[in-house]
This record gives sequence, C-alpha cells and structure tokens, in this order.
Amino acid sequence: MAEVIDTSEFRKGLKIEVEGDPYEIVDFQHVKPGKGGAFVRTRIKNLLTGNTLERTFRSGDKVGKPDIEEREMQYLYAEGDAYHFMDNKSYEQTFVTAEALGDARNYLKANINASILFYKGKAIGVTLPNAVDLKVEKCDPGVRGDTVSGATKPATMEAGCIVQVPLFVNEGDVLRIDTRTGAYITRVG
Repeated sequence: MAEVIDTSEFRKGLKIEVEGDPYEIVDFQHVKPGKGGAFVRTRIKNLLTGNTLERTFRSGDKVGKPDIEEREMQYLYAEGDAYHFMDNKSYEQTFVTAEALGDARNYLKANINASILFYKGKAIGVTLPNAVDLKVEKCDPGVRGDTVSGATKPATMEAGCIVQVPLFVNEGDVLRIDTRTGAYITRVG
C-alpha cells in the first residue's frame, strides 16, 4: 500500500495527493463542532495546474503521499521554451518548460541555484532563492531636481524583468531583487 497521511498531520506547505493529483496545503483549520464529528477545512493548491480549491476532510481521513522529489539544481541556459538545469550532485541535466517555471523565468541568470520540484520524474515547478542580484541593462537617467520622496522609474534587468527602482539607480548597477514580489531591495554594486 502506498504511503498515506492522516488529517492530524496536516500543516502548511505539506504536499498531499488527492484524486491522483499532487496538491500543497496552503491553509488549514481543524474544526470540532459541538455536534457531529471533527473535520479539517483546507485550502489546497494543485501543483500541476496552479488552481486553488477548498476541500473539507473528516477527522481521521487519510490522503496519499505524492511521488514528489525536490532537488537543488543550477540554471544553465534557455533554448526556446525549455530552460536547462544541472543537478549539483549527479551533474545530470534536465529541462523545465516555461509554463512550469511561471514567473521565476523573469529572474533567471546563468549559474543561479534553484530548487526543482519533480512529480513522477517530471519537473513541475521551480523555487528560486528569495533574492537575486541582477545587473541593470537599461533605465532612464534620473532627472536632477526630481526629488519627490519615494519617486521611482522602470529599469530593465539582465534577466528581462522590469523593476521599479529609485531615481539614483543607473545602467550597469547591480541590484538585489525580491523574487517573490519582484520588488527592488537594495543596490549591491
């Protein structure tokens, strides 16, 4: 029998299998009503499609444990819609589709390490570090006297994303960008 997970083990970030698809628990709440049996109200995200749904499980229900593996890999290059990564331990190469990468492809640069999620041997998702250092490829010069507090301008980064940055940032500067929000954090060099 395949491994199972009891509802008492539910926690945020736990990966479960429901009706043959892998899901990640986004939120959960154990409920013990005055009448009737206890249950667990969950919000789960499908790891293949990205859809989120609400699901209620009775206390004591068991769900499957998906065939999921997470590996640390290094980004090498892009070729069309395929983004090639290399396993840091075995040096085995694999590719991730642009669809599976999602917004993460906006922050990829050569040799960056990422965590790749595999389901039944197929790459289905990528988790980048919380912040990456990217070089500014193109931005307008700051206008002297335009010193409104918190004023920003758009800058195109080496990975292709456009980030709102402070006026003092120039082309060639290296900036730290938050990969979760796409926001400017600080100037590195």
